[in-house]
Amino acid sequence: MAAHASAAPQAQREVATGYRLPPKEIAEIVDHPPEPNLSFSPDRKKVLQLDRPPPNPPITELARAELKLAGLRIDAEQWSRSRMGYNTGLALFDMTDDLVLPPPEGTQTRIHGIPEGYWINYVTWSDDSRWLAFTLRSTGAADAPPRGPLELWVADVETGTARPLLPDFGVNSIFDDYVWVDNDTIIATVVPRDVGPPPARPPVPVGPKIQDNTEGKLAQARTYPDLLKDEHDEELFEYYTTSQLAFITVSTGEVKLVGPARMYTDITPSPDAQWLLIAWIERPFSFNVPCGRFPKRVELWDRQGKPVKELAYLPLAEDIPIAFNSVRQGPRSLGFRSDQPAELTWIECQDGGDPAVEVSPRDIVYTLPAAEAAAGAPPRRFTQTDLRCGGVAWGRGDLALVYESWWKTRRSIVYTIAPDNPEAGMKVLFDRNSEDAYTSPGSPASRRTANGSYVLAMVDDERKLLMQGTGASPEGNRPFLDVLEVDTGKTERLWQSSPPHLEYTSSLFCDLDDAPIRLADMKLLLSRESATEPPQIYIQSWSGQDSPPTERKLTDFPHPYPTLKNIQKEIVRYKRADGLDLSATLYLPPGYDKERGGKLPCLLWAYPKEYKSKDAAGQIRTSPHQFSGIGSTSPLLWLSRKYAILDGPAMPIVAEGDAEPNDTYVEQLTASARAAVEELDRRGVVDLARIAVGGHSYGAFMAANLLAHAPDLFACGIARSGAYNRTLTPFGFQAEERTIWQAADTYSAMSPFLQAHRIHKPLLLIHGEDDNNTGTFPMQSERFYSALKGHGAPCKLVLLPHESHGYRARESIMHTLYEMDAWMERYCVATSDASANGNSGEARVSSNGGSPVPQPLSKL
Repeated sequence: MAAHASAAPQAQREVATGYRLPPKEIAEIVDHPPEPNLSFSPDRKKVLQLDRPPPNPPITELARAELKLAGLRIDAEQWSRSRMGYNTGLALFDMTDDLVLPPPEGTQTRIHGIPEGYWINYVTWSDDSRWLAFTLRSTGAADAPPRGPLELWVADVETGTARPLLPDFGVNSIFDDYVWVDNDTIIATVVPRDVGPPPARPPVPVGPKIQDNTEGKLAQARTYPDLLKDEHDEELFEYYTTSQLAFITVSTGEVKLVGPARMYTDITPSPDAQWLLIAWIERPFSFNVPCGRFPKRVELWDRQGKPVKELAYLPLAEDIPIAFNSVRQGPRSLGFRSDQPAELTWIECQDGGDPAVEVSPRDIVYTLPAAEAAAGAPPRRFTQTDLRCGGVAWGRGDLALVYESWWKTRRSIVYTIAPDNPEAGMKVLFDRNSEDAYTSPGSPASRRTANGSYVLAMVDDERKLLMQGTGASPEGNRPFLDVLEVDTGKTERLWQSSPPHLEYTSSLFCDLDDAPIRLADMKLLLSRESATEPPQIYIQSWSGQDSPPTERKLTDFPHPYPTLKNIQKEIVRYKRADGLDLSATLYLPPGYDKERGGKLPCLLWAYPKEYKSKDAAGQIRTSPHQFSGIGSTSPLLWLSRKYAILDGPAMPIVAEGDAEPNDTYVEQLTASARAAVEELDRRGVVDLARIAVGGHSYGAFMAANLLAHAPDLFACGIARSGAYNRTLTPFGFQAEERTIWQAADTYSAMSPFLQAHRIHKPLLLIHGEDDNNTGTFPMQSERFYSALKGHGAPCKLVLLPHESHGYRARESIMHTLYEMDAWMERYCVATSDASANGNSGEARVSSNGGSPVPQPLSKL
C-alpha cells in the first residue's frame, strides 16, 4: 500500500493503482484505537469492560464470501450475518468508590479460559449478575481454529472463568442467537445436527424465472436489494436460516433439544419465565420483498418447550402500501407486558394497514394473560387509537403510556391509562408536533426490574415520572431531568446541563427489588463532555429535590486525537432568502487566526431533511459544547489539513399544509446552500473560490444537485454512495411517499442524472460495489458517471470492492480519504497566485483547464 505525499505531482496520483493512503495527519486520526465499551451488571456491583479492535477491519475480512438472500447477507461459514463487529477481550471491575476507568494494569479480573484465535460477540448478563454469556467465533487467521458456527460460552462473574455451554452444537445467529429465560436457563438457536451439505446449484437451469401477477393484484414496493432470484436461492435461504432450539441449564451444562427444526426468528420469555413466545417464518417465499414480509407464525409455549396455542399467522405480505404509517395486517408488536408476570399484548390495525383508509378506530391494543390464552380465552380490548399506535410503555396497574402519531401532519399524542381499569379511558398527556424540538417534554425514564424487564420509573411511589430530554433551544441543546406529575401535568426541573459542558443523564442505578425510585437516594449515570474534552462517565447521587446532586468520575479517557484538541467550533446562525432561520456548525483548524492565516479552503458537508413546519425547520438540534467526535470518514478530518469545515448546514425542504416538500426541492436546496455560502462570505474566513460541497447517501444526491443548479457556489463536489436517477426508485424514496406516476415532474426535476448536461464543475463519485441500501445501487453512480463523461464534465468514479453503503475496511476508508484529499487539493488548493494571496475576487480557471471557479457573491 503506497503512502500518499501531498506534494506528489498530479500525474503521479492519476497513474498510481491499488489502494492508497491519505496524508499522514489524516491516517493517524483514523487509526487511533477506540476506547473500550462498558456494561454495568444488573445489580450495579460490577462493570464489564469490552475491549474493542482497531476501528476498521482489513479488506481480507470483507472479501470473504457472503450469500445475498431475501434481503439478508449471510456468512455461510459462520451461519451468521456477514461482517459482524466483535470484541477482543473482557475484563470485570468491582464498583468501588475509588474506581476510575481505565484502571492500572492488574486491577481487573480478566475473563480467562477463552482459547486463542477467537473474537467475542453477543455478551449479556444473567439477571442475578452471576453469569456472563457470550459467543465466540474464529478469527480465521492461519494459526486460529477453522471458521464455523459461533460457539456459546459462559463465564462465572466472581472467578472470571469461562467455559463452553454447547460443545456439540454451533449457534445459528442469522435471525436470533440465544436468550436468558431465567438465571440458570438459556435457549439458543443452534445449527441442526443432521443438517448435511448445502444444496448445490443445478448445472443447467431447470427453467425460466417467472413472476406472475395475472390477477392484477396491487403490490407496490421500494427498490429492495438482495432479494431471492430463483428456486435455488429459496433452497439456500431455507437451509441456512433453519435452526433447532436448545434449552441449556447453565449450572450443569445440560442440553435439551426442543421442537422441530424451523426458520426461528424470535424467542421471547415472559417476565416470570413460565411462558415463551416462539416465532418463525415459513414458505411460500417471495422474489419481490425481503424475508421480513414472508409468512410468519407465532406460538405460545410453556416453560418446558411444549406448544400450547397458536397466537398469530401472518400470510405473505407483498401488498403493504408504500406510504408512511402503513403496517402489516394482523397482530403486530406481539409480546409480554413488562409490568406483569405473564400477560400478552399486541396491536391490530383496522384499516387494512393502509393509512389512506378513513376508519375509527385505526388501531386496537389487546391484552390477554398467557394462562387464559393457553385455555382458549378471547383477547381483551385494552384501548384503541385513531392515529397509528406506536405502542405502550408499561408502568404498573395505575399507569401506562399509550403512543399514537401521524406522519403527514407530524402529530404525536401520548396518553395515560390505568391498566387495572382501562374502561376508564385515556387522558391526553402530550399532544404536539413531533418536529418541534423546542417544546419536547422529553421521554420517561425506565427502570430494570428483578426479572430483567423494564418499566416506567415511578418517583416516590406516586404517579410521577422522570423525564429526560435534549433541551433543544435557540442557544443549543441543554439536556434536562424533570419530575412530571402525571395527573396535573406540572413539571419540576431537577437538573439541566450547564455551559461550557454538554451533559446528559442515562441509566438509573436502582435496586432490583422493585421498590419505587426515591429522590432521596437516587443514583444515575451522567455523561459530560465539552467542545475540547471527550465524553466521560460520572455517577450522580441525589439526596432529594432540594439538594444538588453529588457525583464521582468513573472514566478518565484521554483525548482521542490530540492534534485537533483545540479546534475552533461555533454554531452559526443565518437566514435563507425567504426568511427561514438556518444554522450550521463552523469548524476552524487549531490555532487559526484570520489576520495571520488568511482565507481558508472549505468543505461544506450536509444532508437535506424534509419538514412540514417552517418554525421546526429553523430550530437548532445540536450543542456548541458537544465534543466533536471524528469518525473514519468524517469531514472534520480535513481540519488537520487546514480546511474550514461547515458541517451540517441546514438544508430544510419545507411544505406546510397539504403541499409536498419535494415539489420545490431544487429551489429550497439552492436557496439554503446560497445562504450558507453568504454566511461564510460575511465571516471572511473562507475563500469563496475554494469551497467543496459533499455528502453521503442523500447528501451525495444533494451535492450533485447543487453542482447542477447552483454551479456558481462551489469549486467542486464529492458524492459518496448516492442515488442520482429517481426513475430507478419509482415507488418512493427518502421521505417521498408518492410514486413517479403520481409526481413525474418532481421525480424528473430532482434527478441530477437528468441534469448531467448542466454539470461542469468537477465531481468525485465514490460508491461501494456491494451497496445494499434501498435505492442506492452502485449502478446509480456508474450510470451518472457515464452521463457526466458523455457531456465532458470533469469527473471521477471510484468503486470500492466488497463495500456496502457505509465503508468498513481500512484499505477502503484510507483510499476514500486519499481520493477526497487529492480531489480537494486539485480543485480547492491548487489556486492561482491571486487567490493564494488572499484575493479571491477574480475568477480563475480550475487546474484541469475546465470551468471557471466561482466568483464571490459580491460580484454575482
